[in-house]
Amino acid sequence: MKFTRFTVNAEVYTGVITDGAIKEIKGDIFGDWEYTGQTFSQSEVKLLAPLEPNQIIGIGANYVSKVEDLPGELPEMPVFFFKPTSSVIGPEEDIVIPEGINQVKFESELAIVIGKEAKNVPESEVLDYVFGYTVGNDVTAPQYFHQDGHWTIGKSFDTFTPLGPVIETELDPFNVNVEAKLNEVEKQNSATELMIIPIRKMVSYLTNVMTLKPGDVILTGSPVGAELVGAGDVIECEIKEIGTLRNTFVAAREIVKTC
Repeated sequence: MKFTRFTVNAEVYTGVITDGAIKEIKGDIFGDWEYTGQTFSQSEVKLLAPLEPNQIIGIGANYVSKVEDLPGELPEMPVFFFKPTSSVIGPEEDIVIPEGINQVKFESELAIVIGKEAKNVPESEVLDYVFGYTVGNDVTAPQYFHQDGHWTIGKSFDTFTPLGPVIETELDPFNVNVEAKLNEVEKQNSATELMIIPIRKMVSYLTNVMTLKPGDVILTGSPVGAELVGAGDVIECEIKEIGTLRNTFVAAREIVKTC
């Protein structure tokens, strides 16, 4: 199923996309929900990020360019980081480049949506705790990385986590490609088999550190090919089985101070 959030006449709805139409639902997508009977055409709605995440966790430097480059021994401690929920935007919303810099980096990613509370989950059971998957763009301002290796500020600006267009619950995450086109030119296109830390291992590792909750989003890393971009550039992050997440980069507007 393809779950989505959208607005019509400034009202926010949740729905399921079926046969090109969006059927409104009510309730908890992670628990009990039902159809309301109301249906919208996709042309009359504005899509939002498909969920309001509980928290967002990313993993760094998680792809190689070819299978032969996969390490024989996995890192003992993966590089994880948090992104604020205030950085989330949806399809077609602008990504704002912060004042003081001219470029930021796009990073197309497969995003995991956790569906139920998970603690100390073995790798063999990880998928039982996954609700579905969406497309993420882990926008980054490397100019704000701390010299001691801290990434938080460079990952945390408002609009730096586009998600969407839907949460796909029927997906084989081990048999998809993560793609990105910049101004209609392909920049990223890698199978998830090129992940250094595989999905089962990364989620299991996290559950041994913290309790994951329904609505947590895990960004699984970005393939080789991410670039610095500037105002006016258009990025399309895509996983064909989920859809395309399209956003435009814009320069921060100066705040006009009035007395």
